[in-house]
Amino acid sequence: VMSRNRFDLVIKADYILTLRGEEILREGMIGIRDGKIAYVGPRLEAYEAREVLEGCIAMPGLVNTHTHAAMVAFRGMADDLPLKEWLMEHIFPAEAKYVSPDLIRAAVPLALCEMIRSGTTTFADMYFFQWEAAPLVERSGMRAVLAEGYADFPTPSSKGPEDALAKAESFIQDWLGHPRIHPALGPHAPYTTSPELYQKSRALAERYGVLVLTHIAETRWEVEEIRCRYGKTPARHMDAIGVLFDRVVSAHSVHLDDEEIEIFRARGVGVAHCPESNMKLASGVAPFDTYVRRGVKIGLATDGAASNNDLDMIGEMRSAALLHKVHYLDPTKARAFDVVRAATLGGAEVLGLADRIGSIEVGKEADLILLDCHAPHAMPIFNPFSHLVYAAKAGDVQATVVEGKVLYAHGEIRTLDEEKVIRAFASLVQKISSARS
Repeated sequence: VMSRNRFDLVIKADYILTLRGEEILREGMIGIRDGKIAYVGPRLEAYEAREVLEGCIAMPGLVNTHTHAAMVAFRGMADDLPLKEWLMEHIFPAEAKYVSPDLIRAAVPLALCEMIRSGTTTFADMYFFQWEAAPLVERSGMRAVLAEGYADFPTPSSKGPEDALAKAESFIQDWLGHPRIHPALGPHAPYTTSPELYQKSRALAERYGVLVLTHIAETRWEVEEIRCRYGKTPARHMDAIGVLFDRVVSAHSVHLDDEEIEIFRARGVGVAHCPESNMKLASGVAPFDTYVRRGVKIGLATDGAASNNDLDMIGEMRSAALLHKVHYLDPTKARAFDVVRAATLGGAEVLGLADRIGSIEVGKEADLILLDCHAPHAMPIFNPFSHLVYAAKAGDVQATVVEGKVLYAHGEIRTLDEEKVIRAFASLVQKISSARS
């Protein structure tokens, strides 16, 4: 066998969705060497590989562009409430009381298990104590953008904005240049974050070349609140203070008008679309198709498990497609391919990682997943894109690969001791429950 046909890992699939446009390779093969994709094409007759995985659909790993991983600890704690009440009266108080390094160490691994099992290979996270989360993510083998969250008031991990910025900066210095862990900044939202704090965040982001993750125009209440305070809608306000630029990832972005969408496009702002969280909190319907059509970078996201209540990106794809069809009474909205693209390459674009991940191309990082299609609900397949969006389930994921390393296969997570993770998490929940009762 010639040395170029020697691989660390080979993936064979009935369908390979490269995400280079809508191309579908039938009966294809992917060869992975040194963490990168070295071959994509028809199955080779002769090759060597340390491990071979076979399945039905191979595709780029799913990219969750906005979540709060540790909030799995609050899954189901406060449901059926509007955002303002949910956040101010339930979530912020719970965070103030319970979020600590111990909670991060117990909750984040549980979230990682859930994501790895359901085919997420990269996630963008905005939360507290990210210096505690980063080593956990590193060990799990996942790829992540980790932003330390902050606002105008003290948070569980900071005494106030200045303290938060200092801690965020030292976190960035510690992890900058890591191949999989991308440190970032997380100013919460325009209604909790002053213009000065946003401007300082932008300056830091420019200095280190990192992303700024934030929430913009999630609810009508926010739009009115910002208009009262600053005389402008949230996106116009952010633009006026000079903090919209191509490293901003704007979660939700539900309530933007045409002119604001154009501002986002012109400034290169990326949008993280969170349909299930927006439905559950009745925040509204983001103009997904308009973003796609107007060339705004757009990815898909689950948000945190306290407002979703899961981290399942395959379920999220289905919700996205169905939501826009019924909202506009138009079944051609949110086409399956556009939704799958948002969940993969679109998300990579939003996170500034599209040169490395998001599609299956020679030279890119080998972040891939493999789905099985033998379950009764998963047969037959006429179009793999619509299959993924309308029929597939998270449980169909049979392998998750990041940087060429198999994190999950044959029902087993290889990088985390799942039973141990579940035991540690159960004892955390016990503590929270007894403190609440």
